[in-house]
Amino acid sequence: MQPGEILGEAWALYKAHWRHFLPLAFIVFVVLSLVSLVLSIALGWFGALLGSLIGLVGVFWVQGALCEAVADVRDGRADLSISETLQRVRPRVAPLLGAGLLAGLGVVIGLILLIVPGLVLLTWWSLIVPVIVLERVAAMESFGRSRELVRGNGWSVFGVIVLTVLVLIVFAIVLAIVLAIVLAWLPDELRGYVQTLVSNTLTTPFLALAWTLMYFRLRELRQAPEPAPLAA
Repeated sequence: MQPGEILGEAWALYKAHWRHFLPLAFIVFVVLSLVSLVLSIALGWFGALLGSLIGLVGVFWVQGALCEAVADVRDGRADLSISETLQRVRPRVAPLLGAGLLAGLGVVIGLILLIVPGLVLLTWWSLIVPVIVLERVAAMESFGRSRELVRGNGWSVFGVIVLTVLVLIVFAIVLAIVLAIVLAWLPDELRGYVQTLVSNTLTTPFLALAWTLMYFRLRELRQAPEPAPLAA
């Protein structure tokens, strides 16, 4: 599995199906931001805290929905509507949230301690979202399943993670510069809100594409038949 091939395939699918991916991400992020804003205005600091928790749930929901959408378009067409995609993932939101929080805590602790353990855990657990959504496994089981898929291809998986993050960082910088010029007339708070919304809408689908395609590639490698023995 070559990291460059994964990112190339992800970009090809992104260009071919952006009309399906971007509205999916945009709708969820807009709803989350509006809910957080209303709660903050109505309930003050408690509303802000509650909005953050709801936003966290929504982030995992959109990640799961994008995994489902990637699986849907691999045959060249989108068979599920946006509402159908979100509805299909809804029962998996709780395990996604639980596994995501545990994985995030483990990776952060590993990074704080010696950095390397955190990167190792990030590599091992990078597939928990597609595993939970596409294989319907429980939150705790997803860690072992993700580790099983990554085993033997750790450096390739780490390469995909690093390249994806670098691409998104470069894109975020360029987008921030462009939006700062285009939206200079807006107040700072509103400009920051628009920038975050646009950035999340454009980048999250690409991340989901790359990591979900990586999941499919590793699963195919695990299911590859053993070569027949040579005749004596």
